[in-house]
Amino acid sequence: MILRYLYNSIYKDAKTMSKYFWTLLFITFSFKLMASAILIPMDAESQKNHLKAYGITYWVLAKQQKVQWLLNYRGGSFLLPDGENIRKECQIRGVSFEIISDIQANQILEEISSPSRNQEAVILEKAPKIAVYTPEGTLPWDDAVTMVLTYAEIPYETVYDEAVLEDKLVLFDWLHLHHEDFTGQYGKFYAAYRAAPWYLESKKVAEALAAKLGYSKVSEEKRAVALKIRNYVIGGGFMFAMCSATDSFDIALAASDNVDICEAMFDGDPSDANYQSKLDFEKTFAFTNFTLERNPMQYEFSSIDMTNKRLIDKESDYFSLMDFSAKWDPIPTMLCQNHTSLVKGFMGQTTSFERSEIKPTVLVLGENKINGEARYIHGIKGKGFFTFYGGHDPEDYQHRVGDPKTELELHPSSPGYRLILNNVLFPAAKKKKQKT
Repeated sequence: MILRYLYNSIYKDAKTMSKYFWTLLFITFSFKLMASAILIPMDAESQKNHLKAYGITYWVLAKQQKVQWLLNYRGGSFLLPDGENIRKECQIRGVSFEIISDIQANQILEEISSPSRNQEAVILEKAPKIAVYTPEGTLPWDDAVTMVLTYAEIPYETVYDEAVLEDKLVLFDWLHLHHEDFTGQYGKFYAAYRAAPWYLESKKVAEALAAKLGYSKVSEEKRAVALKIRNYVIGGGFMFAMCSATDSFDIALAASDNVDICEAMFDGDPSDANYQSKLDFEKTFAFTNFTLERNPMQYEFSSIDMTNKRLIDKESDYFSLMDFSAKWDPIPTMLCQNHTSLVKGFMGQTTSFERSEIKPTVLVLGENKINGEARYIHGIKGKGFFTFYGGHDPEDYQHRVGDPKTELELHPSSPGYRLILNNVLFPAAKKKKQKT
């Protein structure tokens, strides 16, 4: 009798424990099914505002949350942690998003990791601190990068020569240069605008700044700034340049051994005799064996730029993005993420780069094969990186002085502007040992 009672008690307790166990297991399983992530698709069909999607990603990173950038998956999509605040922010900014379960997210990551797929998941860890190199008084629409950063709601600070010479660039992860002249020739605007009030005023301001900083010439002061930027990159910084800031920067470095390449109307005295032969191409970032334009009446710096050598009309002016291995070359793959491999061309003071004058160590990310030109290039300098992007405004084909600003609300999925934002997020990536 006693044995039967003990047996029944144990059996009853076992049934109760079993019931609790299965209930707990069911609750745990159900919770896992409900646990979710946010996928921001970046393909052409699913995303209605590609540019603001980068802003959402930056916003999440700024809140100390990690994001996964799914390279070559649906146009370079972003996988974010789920949260009601993130959902609301996507809705407020008009960014398309999908709620997926953790199981679905893991399935996507497993597919991406397959050796047979040219895809990779890169972890973004922090929001890069961004500096835009620009003088006071510059209108925001004069610079495609400030326009797209503002539209995407990505914060940035402005710096100029004084801050650069005081070594304040070390406070930033990312530096942008746009329509700038580091040679001291005032943008080579002399022929068309030498009597224009804005040109005379900008020249006066530049000369006053150079004198304040202890230099007798603007060209000398700009050369010193270029060298500081060079050191910033060598030390581990990331520099992104567009338009004339690309070739004029390398020209200033090539002439950094006190070679005077400016004519009298720019700096008050003649240029050095045979200055072309004194250029040191070992000191440049991207370009080599280029020939400088000596004529001050010519709106051109050197043979690097192909603006005047282009044999292509506006309707057929496109450039193609190169295809890299996401697993073996994640950096160039990140920089080329887009919902199309064909990007509409656009012009600038420096529109594109002569292929034969690009150093062999520099990667061409985008090119126009018909015209034999590079539009988008990337390289390593010391511990840092640089990217040069030809052209002035990706949605203003032939930008001129005084043109109305581009309204990015009309171009929320601009492939050309996406390339700029790829560079903004690139410094956020978790550093991995390079395979090549």
